[in-house]
Order: sequence, then C-alpha cells, then structure tokens
Amino acid sequence: MSEEKITVSIVGGSGYAGGELLRILLQHPHVRVKQATSNRNAGQSVSLLHPNLRGLTSLAFVSTADLEPCDLLFLAMPNGESMRSIDRWLSLSGRLIDLGADFRLKDAANWKKWYGTDHAAPRHLADFAPGIPELQADRIREARRVAGPGCEAIVSILSLYPFIKTGMIRAGDIIIDAKMGSSQAGGSPSPGSHHPERAGCVRSYKPTGHRHAAEIEQALSPYAADISVGISATAVEMVRGILVTIHARLSDPKMTEKDAWRALRSEYAGKPFIRIVKQQQGLYRYPEPKILQGTNFCEIGFEKEDGSDRLVILGAIDNLVKGTSGNGVQCMNLMYGWPETCGLEFPGLHPV
Repeated sequence: MSEEKITVSIVGGSGYAGGELLRILLQHPHVRVKQATSNRNAGQSVSLLHPNLRGLTSLAFVSTADLEPCDLLFLAMPNGESMRSIDRWLSLSGRLIDLGADFRLKDAANWKKWYGTDHAAPRHLADFAPGIPELQADRIREARRVAGPGCEAIVSILSLYPFIKTGMIRAGDIIIDAKMGSSQAGGSPSPGSHHPERAGCVRSYKPTGHRHAAEIEQALSPYAADISVGISATAVEMVRGILVTIHARLSDPKMTEKDAWRALRSEYAGKPFIRIVKQQQGLYRYPEPKILQGTNFCEIGFEKEDGSDRLVILGAIDNLVKGTSGNGVQCMNLMYGWPETCGLEFPGLHPV
C-alpha cells in the first residue's frame, strides 16, 4: 500500500514564489497540492498564470476566504501581509512555512527599524524557526512554524558562515556587493520594471541600508559577537539569480587558501545543496547564477589576494529556488523526516 500523501496549500499562489512552489510540489512524491490562493485570479486555472505547468495540474485558484484546512500551509505573500492574519493561518494548519519577511527577525523593535511599521503579531516571533537548513536543521526538524530567509540573506549567510564560525575573517569588517536578477522584485509591475527602463541596466538601487543585513547579522551573531555587515545591491539584466561578492579581511594575514578550503569542507561536508566552486580552468571557475536556474544549489567560491589580508568570497543561487521556494521545500522535507533532496533533484541546464 502506498504512503498517504500530506496535503499542502499555498497562500499567494499567483506570484513567482507561489509558481515555483507549485512547480516543485506537483512533482513531490509525498505531497498533494490541495489549494492555491489568488483573490484577483480566483476561479482561473493555475496554468494561466504559470504556463510551464500546463498539463501538470487541473488546479484553479481560490480566494483566501475559501481556503480549507490542510497539513501544511505555505505563505507566499508580500512582506507585512502574513502577520496580519497569522491567527487565521494557524487555525487552518498546524504547520506553517512563511516565505515572506514577517517572522524572520526575532525582535519587534528590529522589525520596526528595518520595515518602518509596528509588528502586527510580536507574540509569534519566537515561535518561528529560522529556515536555514544548513545551519538550523535540528530546529527545523522539531519546528511547526518556519520563517524562510530572504534570497540575498541566505546566499550571504551560507557564504560567510564557515569563515565566521572558524574565526577566519574579521566579523566587523564585511562588505557584500549583491547583483540581483529582476524576479527578486516580484511579479507586480512598476516603473522600474518597465522594459525600456529595466533592459540593459546595471542599476544601483540600494547602496546602503539593505534590510537583509539584519537577517545576516542575526543568523551569524551566535558565532561572532561583533558581526557587522554592509550591503550594496545592484539590479542587473538577468531574470533569475543572485551573485554576491563579499569582501572580508582575514583575522590572521598568514592564513592561506588551504585554510579556506578546510573551513568550507568542515562545515558543509554532507550538505547536499552546497557546491564549493573554485576551479583552475574552464569558463565556470567561480559561482555562476546562470547555470543554477531552477536548482536548489548554492555555489560558494573564494580567492585570497596575494600579499594582502583580503579574502573575496563569492556566492550564487537562483533567488526563486534556493532563495525562496526550493529552500522552503527543503525545510518541509526536514520537518517530515524526508531526505532534504526530495523533490529538489533538478540539476540545472547548460547551455541556458
């Protein structure tokens, strides 16, 4: 007799994150997708908005008012929305995975500092486990509520973690240059996403004060009390992907690239979605977002500058998969005791 599948529903199924969840979950061997909501598109076929799903599902969007109980509920809404109805979501499912920002920061004052509003449900902040499987697998396995990290945050956290934990770099002197694809801004059009304005651009849109700095510092603070991160974000002409170039200073200038290899391998041995990429030949010698499209991998590379204490760390992901929905499914797998890779085996394409 086959194993009974769990029922999973998605609040916010019409956006890019919701579409990626549907793409992955419709192929997951232990899941039956029950409902996907879109108030604007209620009654319309899911494949109308996500044409890559044609022939894979007969689901139609429902309104949030018609949402029914399920085993696990994904929340894929714009920042600030899930917290306003958190009691309703909890009444529909005992297990929640929120892909938005609402429950990432554990201090309500920190939320107000970075998002400019009072938190609508501060009593629930402590209930959500950080959704970073490579750092928090044990907590996620025991959790009933998980807060997925931001896309730029998770690639930076994963790239920095081994070097911070081992004390290899100075925690108070970190600069992150993040180059972002257009899909990280979501599916709602804006003047900045209008094709004549967006095409061909290399646009600095957040040179200082990026919100994800708070997440990065929160995640890494247990390993370094003086962690301080500065982010500069640039929009570039690609749809999917993030490349972070992180500039750090070695705590001991005598450290070598062998020490960097050792740090990465000691922390990420057996982690299925981490790929250390530093090759001496070929076109893809360092992490490259292009070849990660549709995958849940995070590639991490590095290079030490000769005659200097400067270490450059590079990290790349698909912002919609490892940066959002795929990482959420990885968390779900941990919560239910399934292999982390379940439903996430796609290796990517080349050429793209």
